[in-house]
Amino acid sequence: MEEQRSDGTEPVVTDAVSAPDADGRPRRATRRFPRITRDTARPEGGGRAAPGDAPAPARQWPILVVLSAVGLGLLLTALDVFRLGTILIGVALLGGAAMRWTLPDVGMLAVRSRFTDMVTYGVLGLAIVLLALMAQPRPWLEIPFLDDTLHFTVRT
Repeated sequence: MEEQRSDGTEPVVTDAVSAPDADGRPRRATRRFPRITRDTARPEGGGRAAPGDAPAPARQWPILVVLSAVGLGLLLTALDVFRLGTILIGVALLGGAAMRWTLPDVGMLAVRSRFTDMVTYGVLGLAIVLLALMAQPRPWLEIPFLDDTLHFTVRT
């Protein structure tokens, strides 16, 4: 924090750590974030996925692919194709995780750091796919130890 001296000649730096900038004025040299945030940094890889002169949808194609697949999965679920619709939703999230890992810039698909986005998309996508495969009636995937964990529930 800079404050003017009472005579108005030189700024006084009240921060504990300071260093001169290119003009010789004292500035903060600490890497600690300021107490009041004035701007938000773009997440890593949050740049355009296509050149700036491309039309808006082309610049954001990764998130449009994921949202289109999720929309199709929701439509299938609404049309009573529950299992395939929810599997498609999970696969769309897994595809988002794969794009976040492989592509350098994914536009608005980047929300947080690359690692956090990959883990979030991947865990949610895997959980949705596994739950869709285990859904009743006639599950496509049966995990044997789940019957043991449900030992105390009422069965008919």
